Amino acid sequence: MAPGAAARASRVSGREIRPVSAVLERVTVAVPLDPYMTLAGASTYTQLSVKTLRRAVNDHPARALPAYRVGGALILRRSELDRWLAERRTVGRPSLLAALRALGRASEGSA
Repeated sequence: MAPGAAARASRVSGREIRPVSAVLERVTVAVPLDPYMTLAGASTYTQLSVKTLRRAVNDHPARALPAYRVGGALILRRSELDRWLAERRTVGRPSLLAALRALGRASEGSA
């Protein structure tokens, strides 16, 4: 142990703790990417056809799939595509629930 190190060392739970000094030469930070995708790439990712995705992009603005037009190409951001898909998540049979609501027979717990 170096001179003066004993003064800096301390004991925690009966174990000696010594300060460590180190120099880092490189720090790598991994950040999940939010890539842009073409319609073909988004089609592969979602298992939806390019035609269905193109229709979704051109839908009413309140329901449309967010997209970026660059030149003649449409590109989608994966996080926006995931959010758009999550908004369309259903449980059960939506057509049956709509019919029950129309008849006033939908249960309290149904969406």
